[in-house]
Amino acid sequence: QVQLVESGGGLVQAGGSLRLSCAASGRTFRSDAMAWFRQAPGKEREFVAAISWSGGRTDYADSVKGRFTISRDNAKNTVYLQMNSLKPEDTAVYYCAARRYGYGTYPTGYEYWGQGTQVTVSS
Repeated sequence: QVQLVESGGGLVQAGGSLRLSCAASGRTFRSDAMAWFRQAPGKEREFVAAISWSGGRTDYADSVKGRFTISRDNAKNTVYLQMNSLKPEDTAVYYCAARRYGYGTYPTGYEYWGQGTQVTVSS
């Protein structure tokens, strides 16, 4: 059974940091592109960051560029999202996603999704 399990969310003050992890199981994900998306209450799910299978390519939403860093450890089947200088507008449920083919910044095409982890940033 293929699973993506996020962890590392929580409550943090504005300006603080959190590191999200996404552990994949059920098969190797070293050939998959991986991404983080987020969804705030009443809003659509939006792209945060993506990383190619090798880690050689990364992309970020303009709203998080310079503050967030996506990385992966293929030996551990895990992808990370380091979030610094957090703002209240970063508050959302963060989802990890994987796709076996291609690469993209839209939810379409990502076949596997985690259950999400809540990130709340207080002002």
